[in-house]
Amino acid sequence: MKPESRSPPPRWAFVTLMAAAIYNLAWGAFVVVSPLTMFQWADMTPPNYVSLWQCIGMIVGVYGIGYAIAAFDPVRHWPIVLVGLLGKVFGPIGFLLSASRGELPWHAGGTILTNDLIWWIPFVNLLIHAWRHRSRSV
Repeated sequence: MKPESRSPPPRWAFVTLMAAAIYNLAWGAFVVVSPLTMFQWADMTPPNYVSLWQCIGMIVGVYGIGYAIAAFDPVRHWPIVLVGLLGKVFGPIGFLLSASRGELPWHAGGTILTNDLIWWIPFVNLLIHAWRHRSRSV
């Protein structure tokens, strides 16, 4: 299929990925600019190496840029969505393991809902859409 004959992405895909982009950019920027705030909210001892936490914020922000790019052509940029989904699945698994070993307090997992879990269904749907669209065009 020629690129010019491809139909535009469904509106829901664009909205989902732009929302993810905005969220990730905002969360990442917040962590970079105010790295100790989340530890204060969770009543946790701040890390010894704050710059590592800021680096995590930078990585989350970079994902936001990827989601913004993918929003304009989610079928073509499905790998960005897949990598994002993997992070949103493995992050909570890592948290569960750490919290179950007593390394993190359970209440510190509050951000998992907004950072990870709410994106599972939309990202899976985006990947299914891309797979169906690509399999029809091959």
